[in-house]
Amino acid sequence: MSNIIIYGSHYGTTKQYAEELSRRTNIKAISFEKVNQINDYDNIIYLGGLYAGGVLGMSKTLKKLNNISNKKIMIATVGLADPIDEENKNNIRNNIKHQLPKEVFEKAMIFHLRGGIDYSKLNLVHKTMLKLLYNAIKKIPKEQQTAENNAMIETYNKKVNFINFSSLDKIVNEIENKN
Repeated sequence: MSNIIIYGSHYGTTKQYAEELSRRTNIKAISFEKVNQINDYDNIIYLGGLYAGGVLGMSKTLKKLNNISNKKIMIATVGLADPIDEENKNNIRNNIKHQLPKEVFEKAMIFHLRGGIDYSKLNLVHKTMLKLLYNAIKKIPKEQQTAENNAMIETYNKKVNFINFSSLDKIVNEIENKN
């Protein structure tokens, strides 16, 4: 079986997860920007940072798939919001559902990892977008705030790191599962 880890990362947390997963599994990790052919792989593991509701590079990469019947597809999102929160997971899954063909979404195993952010390293566009989002969220009444909103408010303009490599264990187990 041939395997590949593909990742989409702007600021590095997703890349760190991909590199650690590669180290644990001896599967090559490559940025989605450098992937041309993915149909030759039996197991495709995609790790993508969450940006403005989307998974960086996922749609562009997975739309290259022709026949998925004999493929194992795993998607792991990396974001600031706590993936233990069911509302967060549901929001992420709904966004993924709209980014992928139905047959790919239904076949994919989806995992969620927690990342980090360093506002001092954001580019001007991302800083501006997050400032606008932060200001909009602050106007929402406290009782209507979601866990995702609260995470945004708590981490705004800070450097936070929630990377936890032990959260890769489920993905490693699934990769090693031959079924």
